Amino acid sequence: MVTGTGSRPTAAPATPPASGAEPPPGGGETRPTALETELRALAGAVPDPELPVLTLEELGVLRAVEVRGPGKVRVELTPTYTGCPAIETMSEDIERVLRDRGIPDVSVVTVLSPAWSTDDISAEGRRKLAEFGIAPPRPVAADGPVPLSLSIRCPHCGSTDTELLSRFSSTACKALRRCAACREPFDHFKEL
Repeated sequence: MVTGTGSRPTAAPATPPASGAEPPPGGGETRPTALETELRALAGAVPDPELPVLTLEELGVLRAVEVRGPGKVRVELTPTYTGCPAIETMSEDIERVLRDRGIPDVSVVTVLSPAWSTDDISAEGRRKLAEFGIAPPRPVAADGPVPLSLSIRCPHCGSTDTELLSRFSSTACKALRRCAACREPFDHFKEL
């Protein structure tokens, strides 16, 4: 099984091995097969339906891809929050991409533990958000760097003199802010 590559480790589900597969020695996690690596790359390249500038891999919601037998694959997704309406579209898009690859039996399951965090967004994903005009979230991990300022940097001009206009924007995971320097409004991906 290929599990997430974000900042937090993800646990492999306690499932029996695919028929005909030997369990790993000592009960440890097995290395991904070439097919699992390929399928994870395909699933991970699916754009997020609400933020199409990011892929599901960059957003950090793709947790695992496991080949369970000939033509049978299980994919694990963790939504950005429990009621995320985009999870259904993400699942359908992954199923379509993997079926187009020739996998007839694709099962996409929602996994809520460990919960998704904005720390799961990759460095490339954060770069793309800023380039797209969305202020990326600040790090929240206890073991990561502590921000020296609580202000949000404007993705247009770089000023930290910004103000909150609305706690919610085009999606529940973003807030609407305005820069006092350039006067441009912008979305800020909220920290979770």
